[in-house]
Amino acid sequence: MSDGPVDSSTLCLFDVDGTLTPARQPVTADVAEFLQKLRSEVRVGVVGGSDLDKIKEQLGTDVIQRVDYVFAENGLVAYRHGQLHSIQSIQAHMGEELLQDFINFCLNYMATIKLPRKRGTFIEFRNGMLNVSPIGRSCTPEERKEFYELDQKEKIREKFVSVLREEFKGKGLSFSIGGQISFDVFPDGWDKRYCLGILEKDNFSTIHFFGDKTKPGGNDYEIYSDPRTIGHEVSCPEETLQKCQQLFF
Repeated sequence: MSDGPVDSSTLCLFDVDGTLTPARQPVTADVAEFLQKLRSEVRVGVVGGSDLDKIKEQLGTDVIQRVDYVFAENGLVAYRHGQLHSIQSIQAHMGEELLQDFINFCLNYMATIKLPRKRGTFIEFRNGMLNVSPIGRSCTPEERKEFYELDQKEKIREKFVSVLREEFKGKGLSFSIGGQISFDVFPDGWDKRYCLGILEKDNFSTIHFFGDKTKPGGNDYEIYSDPRTIGHEVSCPEETLQKCQQLFF
């Protein structure tokens, strides 16, 4: 570890689930410690599709103080250097009519899917997106795993999204499948690249992005392949640490 000044022209931006933590699990002490060490070398930020409460559950209640940038909901809720920077609203953007048409269509569609189990919270409202879960977000970790395994085989989420793409074509909506039990719906351009627009005025010469869902359709794909970032694909937190270690130490 160098004792020199922090390289403030370089930013390391991390996805949360599957990159810094196991899916929906808290960060390990090793990873949390490594992020602090990394912060003595470069600027550090996190960008997650989840809302701020979920990011705090995973990365600690003081995450806003522990990294330089926290972009919850892809950056639609943005914190910069410990301060709230900006918030966007999907209701205001979509309008109530389209929103209701969309929600009604999803609820009707989900009513026809037969699963081993269904729980609660099938559509979760966030500031910048809707999160749609066929099993329901209140499932247990075991039920989540069971659904994920079934989804790998039967492509439940993939089929659902392709029906929605067709039904709401031309309405300015994007879809991304991330995590294990749900997919996100948001206005075009409100994917993880949204946070890059906020970062532009900080004039970083290099932005490294680390994510695990980097294939087309995954919720890291757009930011990973954006020319403004150097994308690194990882499969787990251990690999993230390994790659950072090689790059910065």
